[in-house]
Amino acid sequence: MTNNLANILNLLVAWLLYFGFHSSLASLRAKNWTAAHWPRFTPYYRLAYNLLATVLLIPPLWLVHSSQADPLWTWHGAWRWLMDGLALVAIVAFWWSLRYYDMGEFLGIRRVADPGQDRRLALSPFHRFVRHPWYCFGLVIIWTRDMDPAWLASCLLITLYFAVGSRLEERKLVVEFGAPYRRYQQRVPALFPLPGQYLSRTEAEGITATAKRPPG
Repeated sequence: MTNNLANILNLLVAWLLYFGFHSSLASLRAKNWTAAHWPRFTPYYRLAYNLLATVLLIPPLWLVHSSQADPLWTWHGAWRWLMDGLALVAIVAFWWSLRYYDMGEFLGIRRVADPGQDRRLALSPFHRFVRHPWYCFGLVIIWTRDMDPAWLASCLLITLYFAVGSRLEERKLVVEFGAPYRRYQQRVPALFPLPGQYLSRTEAEGITATAKRPPG
C-alpha cells in the first residue's frame, strides 16, 4: 500500500513537471524572450519545443506503466463495445481533422517567414461544435479505458490541464483576434459539444472573415 502511494505521488509530480514545462515554453513570454535573446534559434523554436515535449512525455508514461495495480473498474460486455467504439470514433475524427491544419508549420518542420502576417482564425468543421476538438478527442480516449489508480490520477490531471490550458490558450486568441473570437466563445462550448450550441457553416465563415490579426 505504501509503495503504491509513493508511486502515485511520483507520478503526480512527473505530470505536474511536464505540464509546467509544456505551458511555460508555449507562452508568448517564452517565445518573445527567445526571439529577443536568440533570434537565430527562433525559426526552430516550434520544432525544438515539439521534440522536447515528446521526449519528456516518456517519464510520466513510464511511471503509469510501472505503477499498474488492481483495476478500479473495467468495462465488460456492451459497455466494452461502447467505450471502444467511442475511442475509435475519437481517433478517426482526430486523424480526419489533420487535413484542416498545416501540420508542417504546426510541427515546426516548415518554417514561415512571418507567421503573423495576414493571419486569420481558421475554424474546421469540428470547431463549429467545440472550440478545442483535439482536447475533446483526447478526453474521450483516456476516459474510455479501463481504470487503475495510476491511470485515474493521470486522467484527472490531464483533464484539469486541458481545462486550464484551454483558457490560457484562449487568452492569447482573444488578444490576437479580438471581438470575433469572443463571439465565437459565446456560441460554442470549449471541450464538449452541447445541444443547440454550435455554428452553422455560414456563421463560421462570417467569424473567420472578420477575425484577422491586426498588423504590427
